[in-house]
Amino acid sequence: MGLRWSEVRILSPRPNFHRLRESALRILLSNDDGYFAPGLRYLARHLAKTAEVVVVAPERDRSGASNSLTLRRPLRVHRADNGFFYVDGTPTDCVHLAITGLMEHREPDMVIAGINHGANLGDDVVYSGTVAAAMEGRFLGFPALAVSLAGESPRHFSTATEVVTGILKMLKMGSLASNTILNVNVPDLPIEHIAGYQATRLGNRHKSEPVIKAQDPAGEPIYWVGPPGGEQDAGDGTDFFALRHRFVSVTPLKVDLTRHDALAEIDTWIREMNR
Repeated sequence: MGLRWSEVRILSPRPNFHRLRESALRILLSNDDGYFAPGLRYLARHLAKTAEVVVVAPERDRSGASNSLTLRRPLRVHRADNGFFYVDGTPTDCVHLAITGLMEHREPDMVIAGINHGANLGDDVVYSGTVAAAMEGRFLGFPALAVSLAGESPRHFSTATEVVTGILKMLKMGSLASNTILNVNVPDLPIEHIAGYQATRLGNRHKSEPVIKAQDPAGEPIYWVGPPGGEQDAGDGTDFFALRHRFVSVTPLKVDLTRHDALAEIDTWIREMNR
């Protein structure tokens, strides 16, 4: 079945998205798997057919780096033989450095992070360097997209690139609210086996498995972070559910972390504390 957009709602256009309607885009591409990752190379090659692509990515795998910035040492930038810039820092460093320094002659029209090797579902977005790279782009004022291909060793990068192409076409027609990031998860399947698209919310996992204790060669204890917990809130409407049923999950994320519905309650007991 072909990919469908009938279930994806695009919100009204906002002024800061006007450049997405131009025929030629300038896209800043980053990731958290490192500048050598096949998903990054595949997406860059695909996007370069219709857009100007600038790649700034970490020099090594920085999965799980979240939104960390390097503040206590300088960052070093190198350029690979294929033209990619690579940075000895985090995904957030890469996007921040690219927009505020490297791309001095023309800023990007959009920031895309991916194609990540493995899904970023539910609670994963808190730790994800892929989502953090997109979020930094949004912090700095640009439309942002994080795209991940499910599976431990994903193979169908062509499916994910077609998904990105479809999303870009939709964004040219109408834009999301200015504080929105799209977190997209793609089943690792041939394009003809994808059931369609679903607009989803983040699900939740059970708590993580215990750490794994081992010893180094000197006999000193070392610890490996355990695997993430299994699905907990994974019913209809969640990103987990969509992916399990062969749909591309499109989840709008917001930057504002304020729990607005709790403000009145907090204000009540704050007033009591101030007496």
